[in-house]
Amino acid sequence: MLKFIRATHLLVATLLLFPSFLFAQQQAGASGIFQGSTDIGTTHKGSTVYVPATGDYRLTGSGADLWGAADQFHFAWVRLSGDVTLTADVRFPTSSTERLRKAVLMVRQSLDPGSAYADIAVHGDGHITLQYRKISGGSTEDTTSTEHGSTRLRIERKGNQYTVSAGAVGQKLTALPPVTITLNDPVYVGIGICPHNADGFEEAIFSNVKIEQPAANKK
Repeated sequence: MLKFIRATHLLVATLLLFPSFLFAQQQAGASGIFQGSTDIGTTHKGSTVYVPATGDYRLTGSGADLWGAADQFHFAWVRLSGDVTLTADVRFPTSSTERLRKAVLMVRQSLDPGSAYADIAVHGDGHITLQYRKISGGSTEDTTSTEHGSTRLRIERKGNQYTVSAGAVGQKLTALPPVTITLNDPVYVGIGICPHNADGFEEAIFSNVKIEQPAANKK
């Protein structure tokens, strides 16, 4: 009888612990290669959903703009030091009347709204830009790519130089001239969505997301 009671207690304890363990395992893999996701600026709550079966990241977020002296958007990120290249295939899964919604690949100094950064942004109407803010709280500048409606995007950091490229999947990417921005290590490297609407939401899907660093950078 005593053995039965002990066995019953062990079974109950196992059942109580197992769901927590399973939840922890699911949470650990929920962000894929990214460490976290953050709503930057004054926004409604967004989300990052990683789909292990496809490797896709589905980002949903709100925010008036990713521009000017401060940003509002949803950002999935990992902190890294040194040179890095981030590449992804990007698309908007639903139609929208908002031509200036943006899906971005970004390297950012901090999670503050006015942080210095560089990104490559594909907009709802298809145009693609290199966007950058050289100093915290400064104005945002941009350069427009000759590529339009391309789905494969890339941003590369080499020292203080940032180069962005765009093109069709499987084709050679077209690069814009690099910009020089001083960001101190570690930086935030990641993907983001901005609907260009303070009260609205937009979604973007990032596929084949790859972060590459020289072997000397890795610790």
